[in-house]
Amino acid sequence: MNEFAVAALVLLAGLVPCGVVCLRGDPLSRLVGLEMAGVVDVLLLLLLARAYDRAIYYDLALALTLLSFAGGMVFARFLERWI
Repeated sequence: MNEFAVAALVLLAGLVPCGVVCLRGDPLSRLVGLEMAGVVDVLLLLLLARAYDRAIYYDLALALTLLSFAGGMVFARFLERWI
């Protein structure tokens, strides 16, 4: 297990607070938790790509970046009904 895999495990633990905020917060806090979880997921995939020397994980991280942003915009669109 190299240092990139250890850093990925530490980031994986960082998803727990994002999940708590997504489950228990008000709608605006849920949006922030969703976006933060997307950022952590992308960083996690980049670290795993480096740790295991798999180039496909870089492509997956790029796709997740685009989809996470689009998902946040859709969530914000439906959120404007309650703001």
